[in-house]
Amino acid sequence: MSGFLRKLYFCLIGLFLALPLIVVAGVSINEKQALNFPPKGMSLHWYAEIFLNPEWRNALIASLILALLSAAFAVSIALPLAWFVWRRKAKWANIFQLLGIAPFTLPPVITALGLLTFWATTGFYGQSWTAVISHGIFFVTLPLVTLSLGFSSIDRSLVEAAATMGAGDRVIFRTVILPLITPYIVSGYAFAFVLSLNEYIVAYMTVGFTMETLPIKIFNSLRYGYTPTMASVTLLFVLTAAVIFGLVARFGDLPKLLGAMSDRD
Repeated sequence: MSGFLRKLYFCLIGLFLALPLIVVAGVSINEKQALNFPPKGMSLHWYAEIFLNPEWRNALIASLILALLSAAFAVSIALPLAWFVWRRKAKWANIFQLLGIAPFTLPPVITALGLLTFWATTGFYGQSWTAVISHGIFFVTLPLVTLSLGFSSIDRSLVEAAATMGAGDRVIFRTVILPLITPYIVSGYAFAFVLSLNEYIVAYMTVGFTMETLPIKIFNSLRYGYTPTMASVTLLFVLTAAVIFGLVARFGDLPKLLGAMSDRD
């Protein structure tokens, strides 16, 4: 295949993959409340609706709070797990890593049903903080993977040198390890944040209607008809993810974070 045909092929594939997003973007700027593409008239009113309408604004705030807290909770679980597995270097220690990856490998509906059963049994079903814990457990795999990659990239001779100088585990972690894995912590947090922001089934099964996030708001609103505000929210999600992952790619080693091997490996 010649260079021109190869470029044309990939351009067509990219266009095909982008078509749904192009349609959604066109629908989101319709002047009237209609599902029309190409759009009939142009208006950004539906984007303003996200921030001016109290229902959509409250759902946006709830989604942001849930994503911020659950991502932080996921990192707080993943960090000591990855540190423990890396320090021990024992095969049995990998069991803890497998436990951390397990929630994300199951279908979301299975995890959601398990969490629903747990919170209903304990009597905490419907509490907003249960969604934070549930999302944190569900998305712990993402920061765990990035942090494991970060720890694996550390030269153990640095740790041995610090220990030789009399530094304890806490000092070594604070002065040697933490500065080296900070980009991986930020990346893991970003991945968990973006997915938590868009997640529906786990949040819905754990809090029901007591906390309406944007995804839950979209599904609830569909029962009463379509509004271009839904398309505006969708495009806002996509742009937020693109900006966050773009920053990760710009200031971090994205191929390494995604598991690519370095030249020396």
